[in-house]
Amino acid sequence: MNEALEVRDVAGTSRVVLDAAMEYCAQKLRLDGAQSVIDQLKAGDGRVCSYCHYSVAKQVAAFLGTLDGNVKAAYIYDYDATPQDLCLGNGAHGLPIHLLVWAERKTAALKVMVETWDRALAQGYADMIDSRPSAHVLDVQVVDNADVQKRVGYGALLSSLHCPPVQLWSR
Repeated sequence: MNEALEVRDVAGTSRVVLDAAMEYCAQKLRLDGAQSVIDQLKAGDGRVCSYCHYSVAKQVAAFLGTLDGNVKAAYIYDYDATPQDLCLGNGAHGLPIHLLVWAERKTAALKVMVETWDRALAQGYADMIDSRPSAHVLDVQVVDNADVQKRVGYGALLSSLHCPPVQLWSR
């Protein structure tokens, strides 16, 4: 019962996050409110998608960091879709949002929290733009201290000279 309450809370909070992202984007691009942003998202406007993604990522990063004391920092990074991804529709509306979370250690609790946010945002985004839900809105890679120190896997991104991620939140 407690887990269901928490999922419902994340679902409600995800709608607040999406609404705030629409407002942020409207202000940045000087659009006439959230509906204009939604119309541009439906049309696949890359600039609108980029601003919305940034806002959603920043808010989700703050929630993850606040709720899990194990999280040290969170970053957004670019991912170049392959032609096959775009052809198969995986680049539709610019999803997913790529986050890199640096934690003291990788935990099952953090994984569940990320999955819960992903499901809630996927449903909220689909409701907002009036479409079928995407399988994922978030692509979250969690790295620990060892990954960062040894520059292993996604941990190497934190010291990248060519494509450094943008820090969204830190402890």
